[in-house]
Amino acid sequence: MKYKLLVLDVDGTLLNDAKEISKRTLAALLKIQQMGVRIVLASGRPTYGLLPLAKSLELGNYGGFLLSYNGCQIINAQNGEILFERRINPEMLPYLEKKARKNGFALFTYHDDTIVTDSPENEHIQSEARLNNLQVIREDEFSAAIDFAPCKCMFVSDDEEALVGLEEHWKRRLNGALDVFRSEPYFLEVVPCAIDKANTLGALLEMLGVTREEVIAIGDGVCDVTMLQLAGLGIAMGHSQDSVKACADYVTTSNEEDGVALAVEKAILAEVRAAEIPLEQLNAQARHALMGNLGIQYTYADKERVEATMPVDHRTRQPFGILHGGATLALAETVAGLGSMILCQPDEIVVGMQVSGNHISSAHEGDTVRAVATIVHKGRSSHVWNVDVFTSTNKLVSSIRVVNSVMKKR
Repeated sequence: MKYKLLVLDVDGTLLNDAKEISKRTLAALLKIQQMGVRIVLASGRPTYGLLPLAKSLELGNYGGFLLSYNGCQIINAQNGEILFERRINPEMLPYLEKKARKNGFALFTYHDDTIVTDSPENEHIQSEARLNNLQVIREDEFSAAIDFAPCKCMFVSDDEEALVGLEEHWKRRLNGALDVFRSEPYFLEVVPCAIDKANTLGALLEMLGVTREEVIAIGDGVCDVTMLQLAGLGIAMGHSQDSVKACADYVTTSNEEDGVALAVEKAILAEVRAAEIPLEQLNAQARHALMGNLGIQYTYADKERVEATMPVDHRTRQPFGILHGGATLALAETVAGLGSMILCQPDEIVVGMQVSGNHISSAHEGDTVRAVATIVHKGRSSHVWNVDVFTSTNKLVSSIRVVNSVMKKR
């Protein structure tokens, strides 16, 4: 496939205004992962605040990543391993606290599942805590209480002009020590030098051996511009500022109009052809799902036929050593499901509706069975597949009929 990595900003991009992933967007993102495209969530949110989204998108099952704190960390969603990290030198904290007090700004930082702040009643800090499901801890002597190196610190004020003034001053004064930028009219972020989404994404691409031409990035904010420019295909959301749109290759609809789903359907799903289905990646990424747990491996796929193998072992046999009928049905649904996904249009999803099987003979422990799915009926609203399961000596074990429902995304 042309693209191997999809990088998504979160707030204003992946999420709608209700801070939810729409059904259409979720279906599209699950589908491209099943086809071998890995997803990176690139956000200013703390790592803890991204974990529920990673779970909803099943990033851990498909080899996805979290790029949190606007680039201060890269987390492997499969095992929580920190692959990249940059932090602020704690010696800078007294200086930052002094500046905050002098200007009358609230100050906070993140630590695991908490926000540490000198102004716990601040409405913007309270909102940030709710958004990321964090507990707020009050520390009046902020710099003295912080006994760790933070990924970033945040200045908070409703006086936007004052924040702009400090940002401009610091961009001259802190050059080479820290970087600053406003992520919201009321937030001024302080991060380690040279940290932004694009630079950290570049580090991830190097780790993965992925080229920029193999990356799609989607975002809506000024903080996303360098990321959009780095990607082979940079896509701006429809509600983005004109300055952001000008830096993108393509503009999709807004986050309230399933802009991410629309972009993914056009850029990835519409380009997929049966011959391009990455079976090796699908097999590798399904190792933590039911398919992987049963040892199922795809071996062939096109628009008319899908094949896969499954071992008869401790995972799939009955206690007395022959293949379990339930495992055989799971194998049949697996191959028929992939076949329907290949056939359906980018704006469609596939849902299993019915499976019925005739078990004709047995397969014994130590053997490997092979499933061959062929399309029987290819309708607008349903697909019917016949799945025959054979032993390694080509003896027919089961003949199974699978019906899949094809529905338009909402």
